Amino acid sequence: MVSVSRPPIPRSYRIASLTTLLLTIVATAVGLFVPNFYRDDPVLLPQIYGQDLLTLVVGVPALAVSLYYANRGSLRGYVVWLGVTGYLLYTYASYAFMTAFNELYLVYTTLLWLTLFTFVGGMVRLDAAALKRDLGEASVRPYVVFQLFLVVLVSLLWLSEILPATLAGTTPASIAEPGLPTSVIYSLDLGIIIPAFALTAYWLWNRRPWGYAFTAVLLVKIATLGGAVLAMIIYMILDGQPVPLPQILIFGTLTAISLGLMGRFLVAISPGSNPV
Repeated sequence: MVSVSRPPIPRSYRIASLTTLLLTIVATAVGLFVPNFYRDDPVLLPQIYGQDLLTLVVGVPALAVSLYYANRGSLRGYVVWLGVTGYLLYTYASYAFMTAFNELYLVYTTLLWLTLFTFVGGMVRLDAAALKRDLGEASVRPYVVFQLFLVVLVSLLWLSEILPATLAGTTPASIAEPGLPTSVIYSLDLGIIIPAFALTAYWLWNRRPWGYAFTAVLLVKIATLGGAVLAMIIYMILDGQPVPLPQILIFGTLTAISLGLMGRFLVAISPGSNPV
């Protein structure tokens, strides 16, 4: 009997990722190049433009290249593909729930379910044990410390705004100034991202295979998201909005560290490892 080799990424996920690529190009190009397209408060516009710019010039090429290599059987490509998909999931969840309604609303919601479908399905198929084997006895301490540091930093950052407003019976300035009903970013970070980092750090410290898998994916996600934040800061400065120097240094440092750890992790993966 002649065996027929199957691509690591099923056809449905390939179609979903290709559609994600197309719709992301459309959404970011329209947002960046159509004058006065966004209807959001002016204080939010630099953040949206920064997100669009990073997504177009980094996210789209990274997704296309990683999809190509992942489909050829590269575990490194597969991990990056999942990480960039996770970044786009986070991005278009925030657009779908927070951005003022515009003509691309259905594009945002379509990107939301496409990336969710791809991310969940791709993670289920990932061979976490292969990642653990490739990392071998290498120290996991840098990854654990970095993830726990992010848990503490982001928690303190958001709770420093939320708790005083809660105790005073008011609304945080980041919500009140642009006239938002609430902050989707607070909800995503405190409800999903921070618990994910904490649980992943625990699993990795105990050298469980899924600790390695989620660490790899989250490192890619935080590197791209950190780049997006830096792009937002640039737009905010150009718009004349005050940006504290410590904030620039913190996010710049975090992005650099995440890129370094991501590179260290990817280099440790054997070129011959099967992703699924």
